[in-house]
Order: sequence, then C-alpha cells, then structure tokens
Amino acid sequence: MKNIKYILLSLTILFAMSGYAQSNVDPSRKQAIDSLALEKVKDLSKYISIIGNKDTQFSEAKRVMDRAEELFAPASEMGVSSLEREEISYYKVREYFERLMALNYDKVTIKWYDIHYVSDLEQQPDGTYVGVITIYQRFEGSSKDGLNYKDTTKKDITIYVKKKETQIAGRIIEFWDVLLGDIRVTETSA
Repeated sequence: MKNIKYILLSLTILFAMSGYAQSNVDPSRKQAIDSLALEKVKDLSKYISIIGNKDTQFSEAKRVMDRAEELFAPASEMGVSSLEREEISYYKVREYFERLMALNYDKVTIKWYDIHYVSDLEQQPDGTYVGVITIYQRFEGSSKDGLNYKDTTKKDITIYVKKKETQIAGRIIEFWDVLLGDIRVTETSA
C-alpha cells in the first residue's frame, strides 16, 4: 500500500519533470519533491511507532522494518540519546529497529511532531541534492515494575534527492527520487 503511494508520488514528479532535462531542481517542481520527502519522513514516524509498540506481533514488526529500511540510502545511521548519559550512539538502520523492538519496557510510545525543513536543497558535485528535515521525537517507556522513562529529542534527518531514470512504454523518462539518510540527534531534554 505504501509502495503504491510512493510510486504515485514519484510518477507525479516523473511526469511533471519529464520535459526537464537539466540537473537542477526546477523551483516549480521543488514543492512536489518536498512533499515526497515529508511524506517519507511521516511514514518513517509511523513505522517507528509500530516497531516500538510492544503489542505489535514479531512477524508484523519484521515486515514493517523491511518497509522502513526501503526509505533509506545505503549505510544510513540513526542516533540514540538518553537523559542518563551524554554520549550519542549511532546504529545502522536495521540495528536501530531491532534494538527498538527489544527495549526492556512493557509499553513504549513514540511520537514525532513539528516536522519541517531547516535547509534548502543544495546540489553536490555528483548531482545529488542534499537537505535536512528536523523533527522532534517524544519517547515514553514504562514497565509494570515501575521503570519509567520520558524524553524529547530533536533530530535532523538528511534527505537525498537524486535524478533517476525509468522506462515507460519504451521511452526513457527522468524523475527525482527521495531517500532518507543519517538521523542525527541534536538535542535531548526531559
């Protein structure tokens, strides 16, 4: 279902940009790219909530992990922080999801809010555009034996926008695709 949504969004961008052969992002197309990037971030938020939820069956959590991994560029990492320690740990995406699923709480609630771009897309030498979306994550974990933890974390998500090609009815068409990159912790508070 989610893949269909991404395909439709990508096809919208694809057809909107099919006549645009330069490597620059046309300002009139940037809105469609921004929408796709924000949609992928919102989907990641939903996936993280499902994976972290202790009521989610193992098979469903594994399926959602697979879907969530598809959102990321290869070798991306996700940051984890705590009020109890100063250092921030970074894990590969799959490892982050597995650790999230294995947290020692009976109930876990994770909510993302205030999702917004903090930087415009900047072109890199290889033609890829890179931007940053900032989110705030509210984490709450509790267990029956009285273990309770809450924090709010500000995170920056690197966004990669790259021109790709596909063939439709024998015709090569260029389109822009969006992948998520590293998720860096910038601030943790109670």
